[in-house]
Amino acid sequence: MNTPDLFGTEPSGAASSSATATPPQDSPAALVQQLREQLHQHAHRYYVLDEPSIPDAEYDRLFQHLQALEAAHPELLTVDSPTQRVGGKPLSSFAPVQHGVPMLSIRTETDTQASGAESFDTRIRKELALNEQAPPVEYVAELKFDGLAISLRYEHGVLVQAATRGDGETGEDVTQNIRTIGQIPLRLQAAPQRAPAPDVIEVRGEVYMRRDDFEALNERQRERMAGGARLEKTFVNPRNAAAGAVRQLDPAIAAERPLSFFAYGVGLCVPDQALSLPTQWDLLMRLKAWGFPVCEHGRCVQGAQGLVGFHAQMGALRDSLPFDIDGVVYKVNRLDWQQQLGFVTREPRWAVAHKYPAQEQITSVLGIEVQVGRTGKLTPVAKLAPVFVGGVTVTNATLHNEDEATRKDVRVGDTVIVRRAGDVIPEVVSVVLERRPEGTQPFRMPHQCPICDSVAVREDGEADYRCTGGLYCSGQRKQSLLHFAQRRALDIEDLGEKLIDQLVEGGIVNTLPDLYRLGLTSLAQLDRMADKSAQNVLSSLETSKHTTLPRFLFGLGIRHVGEATAKDLARHFGGLDAIMDASIEQLLQVRDVGPVVAQSLRTFFDQPHNREVVEQLRACGVTWPEHEPSARAQLPLAGRTYVLTGTLPTLSREQAQAMLEAAGAKVAGSVSKKTHGVIAGAEAGSKLEKAQALGIPVLDEDGLRALVSAQAVDGADNETS
Repeated sequence: MNTPDLFGTEPSGAASSSATATPPQDSPAALVQQLREQLHQHAHRYYVLDEPSIPDAEYDRLFQHLQALEAAHPELLTVDSPTQRVGGKPLSSFAPVQHGVPMLSIRTETDTQASGAESFDTRIRKELALNEQAPPVEYVAELKFDGLAISLRYEHGVLVQAATRGDGETGEDVTQNIRTIGQIPLRLQAAPQRAPAPDVIEVRGEVYMRRDDFEALNERQRERMAGGARLEKTFVNPRNAAAGAVRQLDPAIAAERPLSFFAYGVGLCVPDQALSLPTQWDLLMRLKAWGFPVCEHGRCVQGAQGLVGFHAQMGALRDSLPFDIDGVVYKVNRLDWQQQLGFVTREPRWAVAHKYPAQEQITSVLGIEVQVGRTGKLTPVAKLAPVFVGGVTVTNATLHNEDEATRKDVRVGDTVIVRRAGDVIPEVVSVVLERRPEGTQPFRMPHQCPICDSVAVREDGEADYRCTGGLYCSGQRKQSLLHFAQRRALDIEDLGEKLIDQLVEGGIVNTLPDLYRLGLTSLAQLDRMADKSAQNVLSSLETSKHTTLPRFLFGLGIRHVGEATAKDLARHFGGLDAIMDASIEQLLQVRDVGPVVAQSLRTFFDQPHNREVVEQLRACGVTWPEHEPSARAQLPLAGRTYVLTGTLPTLSREQAQAMLEAAGAKVAGSVSKKTHGVIAGAEAGSKLEKAQALGIPVLDEDGLRALVSAQAVDGADNETS
């Protein structure tokens, strides 16, 4: 079955690194084998399933124990040991690798509309000689990841080589760097009741970098540059960062860069008959059984209508995905039909990549302004000639900070490439220097706040200048109020940007508590604000007084404290006073709270005026439920994952999620075999269908309430028993 590239193979079952006899139980070899099994299992749960089963410290202890044993018994060291993920000597160059089966590309459908999917289905039906009465063709629809294609060669279940695509026939050996990616198994997992893995199998997939990992990497690069590291640089986009990491000659550097992986197909398989599967979907499930991460957004769809729906749905999700895509991929599901359709000019007839509108475009810089954020951060922003990028019209693009603006040397009048990938404000990627007009002047970052004229300072190790004006600066006041009022914080529905502008500029509101002191008369006198509109604002303010501790914490705008951290803090401490009085050491005991976040919290609550704001908000009637401190591991739904879909009768999505998280559960965005239950309301879609197909319990709103209530009782009983 030596079919080029995308033709699938099914993940067969057990694969072991060797066929040696079982060593005595008390021997070093037996202990090494046991430790490796445990570490492989824990790594799979951590990197692939996102369900860690032990604390990081325990994993480190097991890892160090294995390192010590291998150092004492070097004859026991093997290439599939977890200790071999990071390390190795730097290379002088990459060795060429001849692919067992060529890594061919698939045809790109440049028609980004629904008609592009319809045209592909029409061609497939014609090639298969299907008449109008024939049922719809079934396809596997997947995301087209914006990363780097990789081929992973496994011999007897053990990873022995990783290679880039190269020219399709010959790639580069990047094995040392690929070993550093935790999601890629060093040996294939055992899968009971399945055929053993082939003697040789080439698994094909995509190495990519998540957006949050990319931003964190660039932030670290900026900090190093601010500290005087001359060789550091920021990266243009996640794809370039991922490709650069894979092609690092020093694997230690590659290991510092957070890479991820999705598997989607196979190449060479020896023997051919080792993989005998009917469909492409079965192939993906086999890869998943072997321990590879397979994207949860892939699905089987029927005919042109299914393709069009998938393209539209993924297009709507595109900006909210944690990684970049530039389209979707359609493949005929039946493998015998794939063979029948064959190839044309080295491209499969049975697959196509359906693109989305470009997320990079060229435009011109009309001006550069400096904006002030709620923490006082000064951000240079390029004002652009309007350009349509990634489905929206863009007129602003961030230049991040002084170092980035200087490095890119963006000037008024320049022609620039603008990229949009889910950001509220897109960014300038680079300047088209050959189009630069004469007489342009370099941008100079002001060292005074452009709004209040206060001194702007840049602290040691920081990349940003910050205004020192605090709440004296109306720019910071406005942003703080908007942040406090947003849906994910206090959710003050009728308090928008234009109204806040009037309240701040008119001197009516200077601090957060001032919002709750507003009266009907003062509001009704504002521009475009009649009595009814003013009453709506007051009603929204009154409703917002009944909130939750995580929302309130997030709404305070403490630097480095996002929604997830606010939830963890509330869950750990139970009450606001305990958080405000917690020491650095106590804060560091909270999950995912590190030294930077702990210091930021301590700095915020050490300021008397911040504590005064909290007390005044309480005096204005802002309240939330509190509870006794409880460790997450002791919560009744700890370790369980639920998915919300559809519209519940009385609960909003946020309220339902809060109920589950308060009981210790994790709320995921997609359904998998690891999902413990799905909460479904009206107009539930594909998530409900997938849950039913997998036999996962489905609950309605009453079921959710009963679940949380019953688990809370059980948890209380367990704690007292």
